[in-house]
Amino acid sequence: MEEIPPLQPAEDGATVGLFWVSADGVSVGAPATAPAPNVVLTAEGPQVTGPHPRQWAWADLLGLEITEVPARSAPQRWATHAASFVAAALDAWVPSSPTEMTVSVVASDGTYRTPAHSSAAVAYSPREVALSRRLISHFIQGTATPAVMTEWWVQTRPTKILRSREREAVLELWLARA
Repeated sequence: MEEIPPLQPAEDGATVGLFWVSADGVSVGAPATAPAPNVVLTAEGPQVTGPHPRQWAWADLLGLEITEVPARSAPQRWATHAASFVAAALDAWVPSSPTEMTVSVVASDGTYRTPAHSSAAVAYSPREVALSRRLISHFIQGTATPAVMTEWWVQTRPTKILRSREREAVLELWLARA
């Protein structure tokens, strides 16, 4: 099996839902360093970069699914954070690699699957996952474009990591514009 290079998120960007948003574009999950695959969402359609590049137009897609998403309720996320803090304090903590999700692009000529790494520190909220999936469905229906995400980044440039409720509010803003 190919070894995937470590993730190196852009200096300027933010996790919002299942996406990493920056002025340079939108990735599903954390952006990866070449030659690792990366799923980029553009106004024209999704692109897979890396060793097996592909691209599609939104109008040509039947679906785009993200599975194996790490989703936990707020109490579960807090418990995981607390456990990590205690383990670090006891010098028993070993950082783990990000959770690997699967992105499936469903087109008339078949389904293409590629890995994407979660950009959530612990996990996404279930609501954040649902809102992200609704937004993707708007891209496929042609009622929204990922440009709304990069425009938001250029206009706001958050200076801190957004909490799950803040990320959900941004996703709702994008959906309202759809």
